[in-house]
Amino acid sequence: MNALILGVTGQDGAYLARLLLQKGYTVYGTSRDAVGKVRSNPNVLGIDQDIHYMTVDITDYKSVLSALNEAQPDEIYNLAGQSSVGISFQLPFETIRSFTLGVLNVMEAMRFLGLKSRLFNASSGECFGDTDALPNHLATEHSRLAPKSPYAVAKASAYWSVINYRQAYNLFACSGILFSHESILRNPNFVSKKIVAAACRISRGLEDSLTLGNLNIKRDWGWAIDFVEAMWLTLQNDKPDDFIISTGAVYTLEDFVRLSFEAVDLDYRDYLTVSDQFVRPNDVTCSAGSPKHAYDKLGWQAKSTLPDVVEQMVAAELSAMHD
Repeated sequence: MNALILGVTGQDGAYLARLLLQKGYTVYGTSRDAVGKVRSNPNVLGIDQDIHYMTVDITDYKSVLSALNEAQPDEIYNLAGQSSVGISFQLPFETIRSFTLGVLNVMEAMRFLGLKSRLFNASSGECFGDTDALPNHLATEHSRLAPKSPYAVAKASAYWSVINYRQAYNLFACSGILFSHESILRNPNFVSKKIVAAACRISRGLEDSLTLGNLNIKRDWGWAIDFVEAMWLTLQNDKPDDFIISTGAVYTLEDFVRLSFEAVDLDYRDYLTVSDQFVRPNDVTCSAGSPKHAYDKLGWQAKSTLPDVVEQMVAAELSAMHD
């Protein structure tokens, strides 16, 4: 089996590549600069030499077409694009272009080449906007989309494109609607990594405070290793379908901070400062999803919720500080 992972050097791409390699796949992986870029995430996981790398610009049709033609993939995982909600407010055009044009290029290349590949497209729980008013604060696959950021607008557009191509052209194309998920590979510009790193550094006397924005936002935080398993299971289903991939557990950002500091035996209230500087425009108050459909159809459920996630991230951060 051949798999093509678009965006293989990101957090999810690296974990997915490892999972597929363990299952015996031949894995092709793309990044915007597969030759010159430091492939840190696959390196950390010890799989860098096992991936067949390609340099691909997902917004360029010829580039995508060439990659699909070379890989002849049985499965395609589209994880490429600008992945930060916060940065999307600074780079709205680039963000929207990368997701909307990217998935269209992949599906058009599949059609042109006559491939029978199965496509997984990474969508986002951000597409639903605030889920606070929904039953149990959880979105389902039937909830209304109400995106509140350029990132969410782009993901929503790509989500509908996948549905359209599935219905109009009979492609085996699916979207996984991913809610927040973390790992030891999380990029430092994400608030989860910022919190964990600060707690660990403060515990070692290397910093003395942490500054954040709105502590009352609520999220459904999972573990990336669990989530990539759901991606793979989505493409093993008999029929193409869309699935929310989430834990179904809701926590506040303050909970995340508290758990991180408790893991290093500190009281976060002694070190935390709140500033409007870190409040996003048009931020989502609550973002959480029900994984029931994924459990019913795929037999998947998250093994880790936020306390487990924080424990693993803190342990890895402290270990890296000792190295």
